[in-house]
Amino acid sequence: MMSFAVLYNTYAEMVFNLCLNYLQNQQDAEEVTQDVFVKVHQQLHRFEGRSTEKTWIYRIAINQCLDFLKARRRLKRFGWVIPLATQDSSTHFTSFDHPGVLLEDKEALEALFKKINALPEQQKTALLLKTMEHCSQQEIADIMEISTKAVESLLSRARKNLSATKDF
Repeated sequence: MMSFAVLYNTYAEMVFNLCLNYLQNQQDAEEVTQDVFVKVHQQLHRFEGRSTEKTWIYRIAINQCLDFLKARRRLKRFGWVIPLATQDSSTHFTSFDHPGVLLEDKEALEALFKKINALPEQQKTALLLKTMEHCSQQEIADIMEISTKAVESLLSRARKNLSATKDF
């Protein structure tokens, strides 16, 4: 088992990129990346080696992204309860902010990610791991703790759902 410092140095960029692709906002991705490594640090003594460190960290990152998005939806749903004077920008969905995107490509990419975000959670996860993280179907299966056939099915349904939407 690697030390926490080695794990961080090895996987921080990978985790940030995954979070950025999931959340489409640099500040949110940085925050969740930090949360992921806090959790990795806290859970390091429990890692049993039943999967690779990379798979274990990907799983934690995906769960942190999903938790972050669920918390955002709850805040948005119940935002009317919070007085306007106490709200800050973190209680609202932020605009698409991906540092690697040219301004002229931003609108098209924002529309694409809007469609990806509308996919069911498992389809979105499989699609992002395959297309953005370039994981193999076996790696995706290990990360998501499902069979490779299930990954194949999720990817197929995700592509079908995306192609069924207009302008894609």
